[in-house]
Amino acid sequence: MPRPAFLSRFPLDPYIAALLGTVLLAVLLPARGQAATVADGAAKVVVAMLFFLYGARLSTKEAVAGLRHWRLHLTVLACTFVVFPLLGLAAGGLVPHVLTPRLHDGLLFLCLVPSTVQSSIAFTSMARGNVAAAICAGSFSSIVGIVLTPLLAAALLGNSGAGFSLDSLLSIVSQLLVPFLAGQLLRRWVGGFLGRHRTVLGRVDRASVLLVVYAAFSAGMVRGIWHQVTPWRLLALLGVEAVLLAFMLTLTTYGTRRMGFPREDRIAIVFAGSKKSLAAGLPMATVLFGADASLAVLPLMLFHQLQLMVCAVLAKRYGREAAATAVPSMPAPSAPSGGAVVSANAPAEQAG
Repeated sequence: MPRPAFLSRFPLDPYIAALLGTVLLAVLLPARGQAATVADGAAKVVVAMLFFLYGARLSTKEAVAGLRHWRLHLTVLACTFVVFPLLGLAAGGLVPHVLTPRLHDGLLFLCLVPSTVQSSIAFTSMARGNVAAAICAGSFSSIVGIVLTPLLAAALLGNSGAGFSLDSLLSIVSQLLVPFLAGQLLRRWVGGFLGRHRTVLGRVDRASVLLVVYAAFSAGMVRGIWHQVTPWRLLALLGVEAVLLAFMLTLTTYGTRRMGFPREDRIAIVFAGSKKSLAAGLPMATVLFGADASLAVLPLMLFHQLQLMVCAVLAKRYGREAAATAVPSMPAPSAPSGGAVVSANAPAEQAG
């Protein structure tokens, strides 16, 4: 059955629904005692496996080839790791009247997470932008984020449970950096297998993240951390994130125009520079925040769904504009000009 028009414009990501279902399961049936120990150990193994797969999938050759777009990549990195963190710090002025200290910590962590790859590529393609640049920009952001996100978290969240102790440093190295580097080193032998089984491994990725979410929210329930969050606080958090996303989309849209980027590159920067990776952020939060990860990942989960809904609408509009400008000025005699417009728009609608 086709979806109603208003739902197609504001899509609910099925994976977000699965994440919310996992959170509900953790609320109703949290892991306790020995089960909690098993879930926590499994989550650590899963995080290491995820970052191994990230490293094994990343093509070093493609990343190096993309360096010719250095201005574009520096712009995306500046948006991701400079502008976003500054806005997260500025949001500290909303504590305690709008956000609680814990929710602000989660919002600030959201601002430190690298850009997403898959959805940035999908939206850039839908909008008829520079897809190759979006691939490289997302890949560079992921690589830099593996090192820079923990460092920024240590500097900016040092008093909130995410600072560097010897144990946290060893956790970051063993669960994030070592598996990622191992994946890069073994890519020569396992890259082909991963490429042939991309769909299956994608499902494994998502199922693994669900396990991480269950373990994190179970720990939060056992500690009674959810008594600190009221519906008003959640609505306030969603409003703050809507403003944050609107600001970044406006900045990347008009800023890149002033910087002289061509249209295709501007689109890649808009979608890569305004988004945050749920897949990378959730495992990182479990390593950096430990038992406090449940509230730390809540802002990221909300922002992820918000960015999907808004960017889906924006990408379709860009696609329609590109299709309209591609219409020949002198239509063929056998077809009216209106028919040419419909034909040009067809790929954009199918992509959505």
